[in-house]
Amino acid sequence: MLTIALLLLFGLLFLAAEVIFIPGTTVVGFVGFALLAWGVWLSYYDLGTPAGHYALAGVGALAGMVLYLGLRPKNLARAALLEVNEGSVRDVRRADVPAGTVGQTLSALRPAGTVLFGQERREAVTRGEFVEAGRTVRVLGIEQNRIVVEGA
Repeated sequence: MLTIALLLLFGLLFLAAEVIFIPGTTVVGFVGFALLAWGVWLSYYDLGTPAGHYALAGVGALAGMVLYLGLRPKNLARAALLEVNEGSVRDVRRADVPAGTVGQTLSALRPAGTVLFGQERREAVTRGEFVEAGRTVRVLGIEQNRIVVEGA
């Protein structure tokens, strides 16, 4: 009797875990279904037909309730992406910092660092020379997605 109860309990727990907590794995769901089927079969085999019918009806009702509660749209919304990501990446190949633009270094360029062009903070590199923070730099061009500058 205890074995049957534990099989049915763990079967329902595995089924609930599949539907509510880790949807889409199907392995946990199959294990839960197998435990439920084994528990119902054992109840028919060990306890007789009336107890088997009660176990089958109880498991069917509880499994139906777990599926209903787990597959409600409110619960599915927690696992689904509902917003559209409108973010974009600035592509430096489109030269919004054209050659000849003057900027101010915010950090030392050794050879890479941060430069302020107007109100825009950008990563920039030199051609190997060291430029201290707070110096004025001029854009030489854009090479391989990097803004190349030199001390002015």
